[in-house]
Amino acid sequence: MKPNPIPPEPGQESVWDYPRPAILQDTDKHIKVIFNGIILAETHKPKRVLETSHPPSYYIPAEDIKLEHLIATPKKTMCEWKGVCQYYDVSVGDKYVNNAVWKYIQTTPNFNSIQEYYGLYVSLMDACYVNDELVKPQTGGFYGGWITSDIVGPFKGEPGTNWW
Repeated sequence: MKPNPIPPEPGQESVWDYPRPAILQDTDKHIKVIFNGIILAETHKPKRVLETSHPPSYYIPAEDIKLEHLIATPKKTMCEWKGVCQYYDVSVGDKYVNNAVWKYIQTTPNFNSIQEYYGLYVSLMDACYVNDELVKPQTGGFYGGWITSDIVGPFKGEPGTNWW
């Protein structure tokens, strides 16, 4: 199935205008993450990764995330653009989620500045916000994209998109 990109309206971005290979971009958007009734992370200094067909993935600096709720796991994965990442479980009170957060521990040169930042799966959090807008998670268990009203697709991860 060949994608049929949605034309962006004024003030919107199309994921089909994002580059491949992926790039890292600084942003001043306000990011807030809620998990089991607490603000797990909040920042005005996130970075975002942009890649063709994917909604942006936001990365939060270590100083703006409550690291005491993260538990390192043995899981590691490799991204051809970013490098090797380590996964973390999240534990707050009586709520525990496996492999919900990741951090790149060995980066490629273009992503060196992401090493002290953490990404997370929106679908495993209670709520994630970009500039006070509730985020929708990217479909599929592999991708960590954040969908907001200023981003249009279609997005990789939806049924039938494996070969995009």
